[in-house]
Amino acid sequence: MEITTNEKSKLIKIAAVLLIVISVYFVVKIISEIKSYRFIGGGISASNTISFNGKGEISTMPDLATFNFTIRESAVEVKDAQAKVTAKEVATLAFLDKSGIDKKDIKTENYSSYPKYDYGTPCYEGIEIPCRTTPKIVGYEVSEYVSVKVRDLTKAGEIVKGIGTVGVSEISGPNFSIENEDKLKEQARKMAIDEAKAKAKSLAKDLDVRLVRIVNFSEDGNYPLYYAKDMMATDSVSSAPSPTPELPTGENKIISNVTITYEIR
Repeated sequence: MEITTNEKSKLIKIAAVLLIVISVYFVVKIISEIKSYRFIGGGISASNTISFNGKGEISTMPDLATFNFTIRESAVEVKDAQAKVTAKEVATLAFLDKSGIDKKDIKTENYSSYPKYDYGTPCYEGIEIPCRTTPKIVGYEVSEYVSVKVRDLTKAGEIVKGIGTVGVSEISGPNFSIENEDKLKEQARKMAIDEAKAKAKSLAKDLDVRLVRIVNFSEDGNYPLYYAKDMMATDSVSSAPSPTPELPTGENKIISNVTITYEIR
């Protein structure tokens, strides 16, 4: 049976469409594979790899001092213990306000109240002295745990001394730190990456190999290290005048350690 001209034309058109579809499929597939190489670990699994380490370190002076104090009082009635804590709290807040500490930098972390028990002498068979089987409430203890941020580090010693002067006997700190560490962490990370890349280029040249792509990246660290950080803790307050403590701030270090793995050929 002879194929007419119209039928031949239709077959040619169908073949052309199929060819275009197949071509588009393979083009998309190739582009997808190429794009996958842009992502770490993407594309075909690497058979030959080599890893390089880099370290970035930023040193800077701290700009924030944080310390904590606890006001703790006891009384037979819970309301009396609360009143004592409140009186010291008011005096302490007044002192901090006078010292220029912003209210947003003073935070009550915890406030607790619980009974104090006298367990007496347990009752045993044949015992003659007074005894009881249940503990007896003999009073209450109330405590308030407060954290304070000091942004003017020259005032840190005066503030620690002043809080003790108003009757607070439990003080810990200060902890000297950097308030906004993100930018420093980014700088340290970039330094670490640049160092690892420089090592990779140098060794690739020495080994006469080509760096194809990065197939893995990891970071260890990016943490602050604190040096010359003075900590003080007191559990009693003397009535005699005390000198203002000197609190060296030292310096802080932000460290980032990275590992970059390359495919080589």
